[in-house]
Amino acid sequence: MAYAHTNSKGQTYFLHSKEVTLRGGRKQRIFFFAREEREGALEEVPEGYMVVENKKTGLPMLKRS
Repeated sequence: MAYAHTNSKGQTYFLHSKEVTLRGGRKQRIFFFAREEREGALEEVPEGYMVVENKKTGLPMLKRS
């Protein structure tokens, strides 16, 4: 089961991770929230991060602790 976060508006988002290739060819791991559970879903918040919510939109995002 993926990590789920319910925001202040009652919407549930699932945490995902994906490795992307930047223009210079460097690979970087990104984290994002989606409304559906898809491939790349994580079971817990990565160590050293915490979930915060955008006050205007209610979208959750990861922030370094």
